[in-house]
Amino acid sequence: MDTKAFKRSLQHSENYNRKGFGNQAEVATQLQSEYQSNLIQEIRDRDYILQRGSVTIRLAQAFGFCWGVERAVAIAYETRQHFPTERIWITNEIIHNPSVNQRIQEMEVEFIPVETNQKDFSVVATGDVVILPAFGASVQEMQILHNKGCKIVDTTCPWVSKVWNTVEKHKKVDYTSIIHGKYKHEETVATSSFAGKYLIVLNLQEAEYVAKYILNGGNREEFLAKFAKACSAGFDPDQDLERVGIANQTTMLKGETEQIGKLFEHTMLQKYGPTELNQHFQSFNTICDATQERQDAMLELVQQNLDLMIVIGGFNSSNTTQLQQIAFDRGIPSYHIDTVERIKSGHSIEHRQLNGQLVITENWLPIGEIIVGITSGASTPDKVVEDIIKKIFDLKTGSIV
Repeated sequence: MDTKAFKRSLQHSENYNRKGFGNQAEVATQLQSEYQSNLIQEIRDRDYILQRGSVTIRLAQAFGFCWGVERAVAIAYETRQHFPTERIWITNEIIHNPSVNQRIQEMEVEFIPVETNQKDFSVVATGDVVILPAFGASVQEMQILHNKGCKIVDTTCPWVSKVWNTVEKHKKVDYTSIIHGKYKHEETVATSSFAGKYLIVLNLQEAEYVAKYILNGGNREEFLAKFAKACSAGFDPDQDLERVGIANQTTMLKGETEQIGKLFEHTMLQKYGPTELNQHFQSFNTICDATQERQDAMLELVQQNLDLMIVIGGFNSSNTTQLQQIAFDRGIPSYHIDTVERIKSGHSIEHRQLNGQLVITENWLPIGEIIVGITSGASTPDKVVEDIIKKIFDLKTGSIV
């Protein structure tokens, strides 16, 4: 399938919209009332520090809703206003935040049902409206919806689309796309659908395994078993790793993506020499500005003298997990929570560990004066951050602010 030609054709269809419906001002007011916070603005105005009683809050200087997320949510709201009576579907969560997704469902936007790990598009009828979320959708899903005659509202973040364009460039010159990402993540599923040959590596360790195979060969069956769910159909490591290009899931750690890119550049340089490098390696910058800014702000925040760190975001939010990783690597007691309800009391908090497990930690809130670092992922509204800060103040001082 010529995915580039299909995407071009789709975007020129009268049933396709990616710019909204002209209700931006009205929707902006609604979003402000539902998701923004006067308290958070006050903390920003106070140089990202707020002290109440025995508690000092230090807020990361970049956190929360990014432009792409805000745009996606706004277009979803506009879609409901523009189609007040039509049945509206969405292919995945609009963003990885439980409160926002709950609000979308309250607006009678329905999720495509999933049966045995497959989406059931048979429920979608001709003329129905279907929203593609901020992470995008696979080209196969778009084709199904287009063929059904659905009205498609595309909220895909432009940074994600930029990665799609990159893997299209790889495909054009018959390079294999090595994608730094999580093979199950909606964004990486979509990106790989636009690629030709591809291999998905989760981290630097997996990338090093691939690099060693490029240089020295290895056990082909072991390689294919290791990446069975993370490579294109018919992938052959003995042939398909001769020419590679780098791409990434936009929410991965910037530093690790850069390390992986340099690793493969050095690998191809070592194998083919400097004069042939450009015939075997391609790299374009596809790191999302918002993800990078939040990671940089987190790296700066953990340099402070913090007693604990609260990382706020959906439990399936990749960029929030990366922020938690930074706190973990620094050795700071840290808790990844998605809503204020996870804070059971001053003695007990339910939180997500990096391994994905939900655990309850006792005695998490120290006695006496404390400094609490707080950040949130790119899909987290300021209002959720406000609720958590107020809860901490209430538990420590008896005052909600």
